Amino acid sequence: MPSLILPAIGILQVISTGFPMFPINGETLRSIELASASLFKKPHDTIKNPYLPPDLAVLRPASSAQPIPSRVRIPFGQSISVQVNVDANGLNIRGDVANEPSIAIDPTNRRRILVGWRQFDNARSDFRQAGRAYSTDGGESWTFPGVLEPGEFASDPVVESDLSGHFYYLSLQPQRRAAWECYLYKSTDGGATFFSGVYAFGGDKEWMVVDKTRGIGSGNIYHIWSPFASCCGGALFTRSTDGGTTFSQPVSIPRNPAFGTLAVSQNGTVYVVGRTDGQGRVPVARSSNARDPSAAPSFDFHTLVPVGGETLLGAIVNPDGLVGQPWIATDRSNGPQSGNIYICGSFSTGNPGDPMDVRFVRSSDGGLTWSAPVRVNDDSPRPSSWQWFGAMSVAPGGRIDVVWYDTRTDLNARRSELYYSSSSDGGRTWERNVPVSPPFEHGLGYPGTPPQRKIGDYFQIISDNEGVSIAYAATFNDEQDVYFLRLEAVLEQCKLPEATAALGLDCNGNGQADNCDIGTVSVDRNPRNSIPDECENDLDGDGLFDIDDADIDGDGYLNIDDACDYNDPGVPGLSPDGRPLGDVDADCRVTLAEYAQFQLCLSQGGPGTPGASELCEPNFDSDRDRDVDFFDAAAFLRAFNGDALAD
Repeated sequence: MPSLILPAIGILQVISTGFPMFPINGETLRSIELASASLFKKPHDTIKNPYLPPDLAVLRPASSAQPIPSRVRIPFGQSISVQVNVDANGLNIRGDVANEPSIAIDPTNRRRILVGWRQFDNARSDFRQAGRAYSTDGGESWTFPGVLEPGEFASDPVVESDLSGHFYYLSLQPQRRAAWECYLYKSTDGGATFFSGVYAFGGDKEWMVVDKTRGIGSGNIYHIWSPFASCCGGALFTRSTDGGTTFSQPVSIPRNPAFGTLAVSQNGTVYVVGRTDGQGRVPVARSSNARDPSAAPSFDFHTLVPVGGETLLGAIVNPDGLVGQPWIATDRSNGPQSGNIYICGSFSTGNPGDPMDVRFVRSSDGGLTWSAPVRVNDDSPRPSSWQWFGAMSVAPGGRIDVVWYDTRTDLNARRSELYYSSSSDGGRTWERNVPVSPPFEHGLGYPGTPPQRKIGDYFQIISDNEGVSIAYAATFNDEQDVYFLRLEAVLEQCKLPEATAALGLDCNGNGQADNCDIGTVSVDRNPRNSIPDECENDLDGDGLFDIDDADIDGDGYLNIDDACDYNDPGVPGLSPDGRPLGDVDADCRVTLAEYAQFQLCLSQGGPGTPGASELCEPNFDSDRDRDVDFFDAAAFLRAFNGDALAD
């Protein structure tokens, strides 16, 4: 593994080379799809390593050791991602791994939130346990009391809530009785404590949903799993009608939908979706009587729905894991889309020029017929553009939210950003895609020896009428951690009413907020004043209107295409306006003089250093954490060496 070294002050920054360079061809993509199909038929959550306790050398490094990043609050635009897997002081736990998060919110008090995840106490072992944390302040802070069952191998966490505000945690524990099976844990105090686990049948890649309709099935818990590693052969569905105290004998589901999810409609009908069948179709099954506690649950309808691609397991961005599971949801509003059923997820397109998209389909007649697939992501196709881990949720008012990982701004598909879009017309049209997190290298921090090369198999989102809550995994600390993100500003500020525009928040009059323009159709070269360049003359903030503020491409607009010749701000080593990182004098190159300035900024320290806000942060702080640190070294070296500027 090659490394980059900043010689004068001895900084070592390792750059991952774990993924092949692009472009990939059709034969390569087809081989990925074929390999994926065979992997689905094998047990997915196997154990390779014994439990290892936390590494004390990492937890308490020697005083002479280089500082390790601890980034628990990640600002980006108007939103902040908050780390969930933290210690008693609210700080990052060094040397652990946390991924594959699921989220639940108390409907009686939406400030109470539970997140479950796969917790690896030591990154050198793939032995995982049932991690969980709770928040009582809407996700501003988190308490991690420890894993549910210390020393018990646990995976595939799924959390839910019921109308009474109770939380449920479903956990795969294949070693507990030497079989593939799951246990359900219940909390009645907001996730602070849980009762002992209840045997819930189950198997690999399970999922759970709680009926919140206030109808005959209200409070029912529905549970599905994969047939390839199952407690009960081809019987893949069970339910609890007594709040998780007991579960019914499992029954089969037509077409064996696996690696999927469930949804409950407004009248309590249960829908199940699974992975594609190799012909770009997902199986969907419906139970009309599972809601009735007095009836033996059965499935009265099933079909195959074209989604325009294939579910993948074992692709480039997540080599040992799913690249997205299909999600099913229903519209339970009183609006014009009421009763609609939606399916959304990340699917391989079969096209090496656009390997994976987020696709969406809709049914308005109970699943009998379905719309043609719609592409949710709005990027221009390219071989390195993967839209993966697509997750969907529907707000009570009918708005559909979709969030996914996206590599559109990295030509080597090594770095992902979290992206968001929504629809208010039943998925017929979609809002412009908005990045809602900084880029992160998704291939860092794999747990185990040899490593389990994935950042989990999914993340989850929950919608309400005011916004969307997201639990996702990222590597902002150079290891895999779980973060909570609440989006409200993006939802509102990217759709400006006339009154807001009149207040000056839409300076270019294009109908959307200025902060939504920046980084997409506009840039803000005047450091951090949040004004698009087309609305001011002094673009670089040097107090002068000069050549550095010019309309370089002559299109009559000062925008992202005027930033040197390098106008892809997602490439590591480029600043948000497309200039090389560290290009202090705005001449589109990084010189030895600027190299020396970077060394000075790096050695002077963090926020509050005299002169930092005038020179260091605007020019060298690649991750915008108000600190020029080791995290910024690799990006600067790419610019200095010219790597970021290559065609």
